[in-house]
Amino acid sequence: MTATTTTSITTALLHLSTLLHLSTTAFSIGVNYGTLANDLPSPSQVANFLKTQTIIDSIKIFDTNPDILRGFANTNITVTVTVGNGDIPALVDANAASRWVANNIEQFYPQTRIKLIAVGNEILFTGNKEWISHLVPCIKSLHQALVRAGINDVKVSTPYTLGILQNSVQPSAARIKPAYGKVVFAPMLEFLRQTKSPLLVNPYPYFSYSPSMEDYILFKPNPGIHDDNTNITYTNMFVAMMDAVYSAIKAMGYDDLDIVVAESGWPSLGDPNQPMCTVENAVLYNKNMIKVVTSGEGTPLMPKRRFETYVFALFNENLKPGTAAERNWGLFRPDFSPVYDVGILSNIGKVTRPSTGSSPSPTTGKTWSEPKADASDKALQASKDCSQGAHCKPIQTGGSSFNPNNIRSHASLLIPLIMICFVYI
Repeated sequence: MTATTTTSITTALLHLSTLLHLSTTAFSIGVNYGTLANDLPSPSQVANFLKTQTIIDSIKIFDTNPDILRGFANTNITVTVTVGNGDIPALVDANAASRWVANNIEQFYPQTRIKLIAVGNEILFTGNKEWISHLVPCIKSLHQALVRAGINDVKVSTPYTLGILQNSVQPSAARIKPAYGKVVFAPMLEFLRQTKSPLLVNPYPYFSYSPSMEDYILFKPNPGIHDDNTNITYTNMFVAMMDAVYSAIKAMGYDDLDIVVAESGWPSLGDPNQPMCTVENAVLYNKNMIKVVTSGEGTPLMPKRRFETYVFALFNENLKPGTAAERNWGLFRPDFSPVYDVGILSNIGKVTRPSTGSSPSPTTGKTWSEPKADASDKALQASKDCSQGAHCKPIQTGGSSFNPNNIRSHASLLIPLIMICFVYI
């Protein structure tokens, strides 16, 4: 590649960043895909949308919905499935566990990239003694069923609420509550270590909201909370929660475990008595939370770490019971329009042409990309000028895409072409 070509591509990308407000963040993120709604698109449509329009590369579902598992086949999007809370006691039996694996994993795997089985959801928080006592035996039983089936790369774990912690205001002092430590948590952590499976946690600063704590919770400037033991001042609750989890498992000798954020998010709308539920706050929280888990900077006690994370949630779900907030956790509406943008769209500022008169790109075979409506012709001409050469033949006089002969139409072709060049730099 010549210096001139490199310079022209670099210039093109600078123009595109301004014109299209494209995200420059090279990260991927997961999402919780709930289905308590009567207006959601089909699983295959969801899979196609996530694959082609977002940087989301993994989903977590709250059951083993076969339509979703089929819909995500051959997409390369990884899937975490969930065992229902009430199914836990029965699956301690080896035969029952094998049947469950056959019915819910084997018939879809590996075409669908099932990555992990989450056994229940926040079981310790339920207080159900039968579920709690059978939790670890069920997890071990399902793992053994996977091994018998010859499936070695599907992990098994269970999500925990941070209600399992005590003394967590100063993260270094956090410990697992004694009622859970030896009976449930110690054997669970040992199993996770032996099977190289992650610890799943659901940190939700939202549920600790108070007006006096708003800045600390929403990543706004604030004096922070000082940890006397480490001399670290925490300026946001999410990072403090993550370090509290780390401190708790380190105290039990398991600081080597991977920690996955199985759920975290913020509702964009609530009832009149829920003023914290706004689009602005949802953007503030989710955007900063995503930055923490993907930047590679880590946390004060876990430096230089990234955290596999599943934002809650993919869609607004209109049948969820409770307050309006419960129905408005989604990043997207059921028609795929974003409720707000936190940088997870791979085609920000682009739209798909209507089916009538739509033309596929001659290079990519995909639909055309449009510049933003408010982009000036002068700016578009600049991006067009910086990518001359063989790629521009279709829009030159007599070329297959010369008409309509205007800057905006020509730029809509060049944008994906420039991005393709960038991929191969």
